[in-house]
Amino acid sequence: MLPDPCTRMSADLFDLPEAEPREDSLGLGAVVLRGLAVADAPMLLAALRDAIRRAPFRHMATPGGFRMSVAMTNCGAWGWVSDSGGYRYTRVDPENGESWPEMAAAFLRVAQHAASRAGFEDFLPDACLINRCERGARLSLHQDRNERDLGAPIVSISLGVPAVFLFGGSRRSDPVRRVPLRHGDVVVWGGPARLRYHGVRPLEDGYHPLTGKQRINLTFRRAA
Repeated sequence: MLPDPCTRMSADLFDLPEAEPREDSLGLGAVVLRGLAVADAPMLLAALRDAIRRAPFRHMATPGGFRMSVAMTNCGAWGWVSDSGGYRYTRVDPENGESWPEMAAAFLRVAQHAASRAGFEDFLPDACLINRCERGARLSLHQDRNERDLGAPIVSISLGVPAVFLFGGSRRSDPVRRVPLRHGDVVVWGGPARLRYHGVRPLEDGYHPLTGKQRINLTFRRAA
């Protein structure tokens, strides 16, 4: 469960040291928008609570049968799943046979604003993969390539406990940049950076008033 986001809304004011969010370039087509989602975080987490009532978090399995350390769910027209059948998008949640929860208006608004700030106009995501990370959870280096529309960017919103984002190159063996992410930071990558390898280092102990000991990551894509 998540703490009630309305109980400590003012705590977000201390997460951003500057009056205006700054932008940190990760190379052509990729940028970190520092603190962009801080003000919207309580609203995003409230919308998330509605979504996970219909599609609770679960630890999916890799095609090889290994349990993922990150708990996941989805909202939007499409949802990303992993099991013995492989990695794929589905319109139906295989856990309950129902369509995924609708993408909240707040989700869509923040994702589109971030994409526009990064230079990707008219972004219309139809899938939001929601990750819940607790201490030790990690994402190994991978490419987001299950989407049919690789012309659209990826928009990734970090909420809660800080994490270290790994951003590599077009090959798994390329050098990897370690990018600290704090509550409210948004990473956008597309265009020439769309298929760059990326991941997250094992989450360390931490606490945030809105999420407790968890990190929540909202990742928006154009799946179809």
